[in-house]
Amino acid sequence: MEKLFEIVHETDDLLVINKPAGLVCHPTKGDSYSSLISRVRLHLGAADEAHLINRLDRETSGLVLVAKKLSVARELRGLWERRLVEKEYVAIVRGAVKETQACIDAPLGRDEQSQIAIKDTVRADGAEARTRFVLSRRLVRAEGDFSLLRVSPVTGRKHQIRIHLAHYGHPIVGDKLYGGDENFYLDFVKWRLSESQRRQLLLPNHALHAGKLRFFWREQEHVFCAPPEAGFQDFVDSAGAPPQE
Repeated sequence: MEKLFEIVHETDDLLVINKPAGLVCHPTKGDSYSSLISRVRLHLGAADEAHLINRLDRETSGLVLVAKKLSVARELRGLWERRLVEKEYVAIVRGAVKETQACIDAPLGRDEQSQIAIKDTVRADGAEARTRFVLSRRLVRAEGDFSLLRVSPVTGRKHQIRIHLAHYGHPIVGDKLYGGDENFYLDFVKWRLSESQRRQLLLPNHALHAGKLRFFWREQEHVFCAPPEAGFQDFVDSAGAPPQE
């Protein structure tokens, strides 16, 4: 039987999961393993409640919280809405990022130039969006230069980290939608992605992982951490360091 997911923490009220890349959070027309929430229901039992507190894009791996009671869900969602949750992602991006840290402040809205309905972009009349990052390592591989970043979204807009890093000139490795050629995404969703395209993407899923959550709830600090998947870590570990200047 296929493993449902990796459990990071579980109590009577809360389930914390390290979601694998490639799994959608919400139900699809597939089987009971095809979405995270359907797997949660298999784990808890059909009669139990399951409320997703946060969501990740299909290809983003990492921490997802599930409340087992509606009252708990309301409390935790309130923390997210009031921006009282510290979120840290790790991302591998293309190119050698020069700054050791920066804040990307760029409003986001619908990309009216794109044929893809879900695609957003930086636009002056968009919603406020801010993303901070810290450079962890610069990486050198045969395919070129890359950087490993620790990323903290201040706001929580759709695809925010992916759009902001691409706008900054350093798209996330493997990003089919914001990596520079949206035909990669169109071919992917139509099941016609070529081997050449797969080689150019370098990784089967985009290299973004929600690795840490920290918040104060019920008079206690809660910190949850989860490592990225093997493919992500192997990409980093197999890279060399840039030459000393």
